[in-house]
Amino acid sequence: MRLRKTTSRTATTASAVILLAAASLTTASGAQTDHEKTLTAAPLATWQTDGVVWSVEYARGVVYVGGTFDSVRPPGAKPGEKEVTRRNFAAFDAVTGKLLPCAHSFTQGAGTVRALKASRDGKVLYVGGSFGRVDGTGVASAVALNTADCTLRKDFRPAVSATVRTIETTDTTVYLGGEFTVVDGKPRKRLAAFSRSGSLLPLSADIDEPVRAVLAVPDRGQLLVGGAFHHVNGRPEQALVSLDPANGATLRSFPDWIPERSAVTSLARNGDRFYLGAEGSGTGIFDGRIAGRLSDGTMVWKDTCLGATQDLVVRKGVLYSASHAHYCGLTPGGFPDGPRRHFLAQSTDDRRILHWFPDTDDGIGEGVGPRALALAGDILWAGGEFTAVNGTPQQGLTRFGTGPRNTAPQEAPRLTGDTSRTGRVTLTWRAAWDRDDAELTYRIHRDGVLVATRKQRSTEWDRPDMTYTDSVSPGSHHRYTIAVTDGTHTTPRSAPLDVTASAAG
Repeated sequence: MRLRKTTSRTATTASAVILLAAASLTTASGAQTDHEKTLTAAPLATWQTDGVVWSVEYARGVVYVGGTFDSVRPPGAKPGEKEVTRRNFAAFDAVTGKLLPCAHSFTQGAGTVRALKASRDGKVLYVGGSFGRVDGTGVASAVALNTADCTLRKDFRPAVSATVRTIETTDTTVYLGGEFTVVDGKPRKRLAAFSRSGSLLPLSADIDEPVRAVLAVPDRGQLLVGGAFHHVNGRPEQALVSLDPANGATLRSFPDWIPERSAVTSLARNGDRFYLGAEGSGTGIFDGRIAGRLSDGTMVWKDTCLGATQDLVVRKGVLYSASHAHYCGLTPGGFPDGPRRHFLAQSTDDRRILHWFPDTDDGIGEGVGPRALALAGDILWAGGEFTAVNGTPQQGLTRFGTGPRNTAPQEAPRLTGDTSRTGRVTLTWRAAWDRDDAELTYRIHRDGVLVATRKQRSTEWDRPDMTYTDSVSPGSHHRYTIAVTDGTHTTPRSAPLDVTASAAG
């Protein structure tokens, strides 16, 4: 959901007993297999924007960013510091994150870039949104750039009557989806197709509400279309439909997949599987993700999380999503209703939520956190409305890599002690948690010497109490501390606990 609704909370509360039971199972279910190894949850140094990022795309070593912003600034810079002008469009080195000179100003209309998509060969970047000028050139909400030299192409300048929200490409065709109803003077209700050189193609589907996502599947002869619509080609089609990519005729329907007050926001593919993300408003809605089979249109799995999904990407058995999920209690590995968690990683096999919990704040605009994802090799770039990542100021952009787990456990526990048994000291503490390691090791020190280690799985919402009983001489005095490690990083030792063991008799 875009906004957390009292009605949705009420709906989940009605099943409170089930939710609590499901939440109690989450610690073990978050385990990962080798092919599901997630990225690290610690962000890489990344430039920032002074506004909202709506779209991120990768092509030939460059990450392109589009949105509603006036400038960018270096990692760590505060708003107003070291700003470089970039009007709704910027380009960065995909690996180093360095700002590149590729820059065009997208203005007029709403003055925003909503969609970016590279050609399959990476030579062309297609740009859509709501804008009337690129630098000094008059355009109409869709253009193309040459990625080799960042020049504006002359052959792809369709006249689109309203906002372009999504772009898809094949080797031969460019698809635009959005809010428009006329393209190049001809009726095109929310979906249009072009040759790579910009000629309008015959595809014409009658879609009654905006298109938010398009996935071309040329090897299967279909075009998946998602959005906020209710009817396509005169028939009920709620938010998802498969069309003939040549003429727009309906090929396949997906009845009962998406409820009436929900919309499909994103589509991604991995082999014969496709994945969708959705958002809704009110009760009885669907906010999560679905996996389907392209070959026969059957559903493989569906999660039940609440908190709108904005974008999806797939990498090595893991489905990453930008969302603001606040409840996933009935999804394996999930969590009870609580704070928003703005990134999720799930097994593509069985929807299980994996232990990967970097986070942002809600940020500006509509306040939904991250809105766009793109993989640049093994680096996941994310853009959106956020102004902080993992509690540190960072606006508009962030990225995560494959390096060693480099987030430390959140904090060392506070020790308490029981000396009621002769010659025994029982230490008790609450388990810590880590953003990308479910199992942590606890190192117990007595008088500065390591005397024991204990391992425990934990999450932010499930931190069990732990104990250790030490045998010492009756009546002796000792000082205990504890530290937590994920195997790479170790917290400072806790505040010391001074105890005197009970003497006999």
